[in-house]
Amino acid sequence: MKYACVLLALTCLLSAVKAQYLETTIQLDSASDPQALCYNPLNNKVYCANSGSDDVTVIDGASNSIIAAVATGRYPCALCYNPQNNDVYCANGGSGNVTVIDGAGDSVITTVATGDEPMALCHNPQDDKVYCANQSSGNVTVIDGATGQVLATLPAAGGIPKVLCYNPANDKVYCAGWASSGSDSVTVIDGATDSVVKTLAAGYSIEGLGCDSLRNKVYCATRANYGPDSMTVIDGASDSVVAAVSMGIGRDPGILCYSSQEDKVYCAGIYHDVTVIDGSTDSVVATLPTGLLPAALCYNTQNSKLYCANSGDVGLFDSTVTVIDGASDTVVKTLVAGTQPSALTWNPVQNRIYVANNSGSSISVLRDTGGVGVEESPRPQATSSKPAATVVRSLPPGAVAFDAMGRRVTSAKAGVYFVREEPQASSHKPQAVRKVVVQQ
Repeated sequence: MKYACVLLALTCLLSAVKAQYLETTIQLDSASDPQALCYNPLNNKVYCANSGSDDVTVIDGASNSIIAAVATGRYPCALCYNPQNNDVYCANGGSGNVTVIDGAGDSVITTVATGDEPMALCHNPQDDKVYCANQSSGNVTVIDGATGQVLATLPAAGGIPKVLCYNPANDKVYCAGWASSGSDSVTVIDGATDSVVKTLAAGYSIEGLGCDSLRNKVYCATRANYGPDSMTVIDGASDSVVAAVSMGIGRDPGILCYSSQEDKVYCAGIYHDVTVIDGSTDSVVATLPTGLLPAALCYNTQNSKLYCANSGDVGLFDSTVTVIDGASDTVVKTLVAGTQPSALTWNPVQNRIYVANNSGSSISVLRDTGGVGVEESPRPQATSSKPAATVVRSLPPGAVAFDAMGRRVTSAKAGVYFVREEPQASSHKPQAVRKVVVQQ
């Protein structure tokens, strides 16, 4: 009887958490196996790559309704949004190509041949290029964002490229990969010339890359064969390793996320925690518990919270998402999601976090209504479900602006941004966020 009461109390508690934060669950086809997510700020849409059904589900960000299913190649596993042409790129790991989807019409524009087993994508907004890391062929395909043509195929040091990131401070792309023997490495690619400018030894078993463009640094999470795991810090100006931040033994660092708002780097250990690193000092300031096997991180600039999807928390109450307060470095909530959450993305217009549940073939929609953020009516009027955007030539002076990935920007090229307006000192209303389209 005692254990039954405890179980009932836990069930009620989790139900309360669901009621407050789980806004809805979007059910996909049973064989979908969603693998990746990305957000389109121009049309307020969420895209979900389904590795099991070989398609991309398109979701309306205002209503959370499915509006299209776009056929792709085999095993779609990575997504990337290009704000300069409003296209979505989908890497198809099983067919050696990238499907380019029109963000307005949700139709396939073209299919670009890449190397074998493309597994990661990133966009270079300065030169309007998309980079695709091809795991089995050991190279990186460079795609022209305007024409969809392949501009170059570059070798990736180490032979097994895994992750990519773009550094706007120096117009370079960093590609981290595994080596068949010896130390793993990071390949540095010049965004203007499409050439490899340097190869850096960065440790063993590289799983994650992150960029601090304000300080012109790139972070590389590496696991140690023996001794403590570490975070390798690369100076973007010289492309040299300037520090190795020790994170302790058994951390097994993997996924990375940088917050310019807090000037902190977050690194999810593959088993059960998130390490917080101060961007100014490159020192560990906190190690926070999460669920088992963190698979994705996402930072919400409107409520200053980090979300961590825990793919290994499979059991009686499904899997979980850990919510971390970015200011105080404390765990504030553990939310219930579907089975095996594998990807996250943020919709800043409605202030929603989308969680792709791989084994559950569903998408959990989370919404924090308790902190600062964008509030909405539960029944938006049909005539105003899509937010209007302000078209400008440049960002307003002194604007607190973020791009579609939640990264703070001080100057902007053509694209879509979100400007946060500071409230009056006497007002208790949440900060308003408006969408701005910069045309140049």
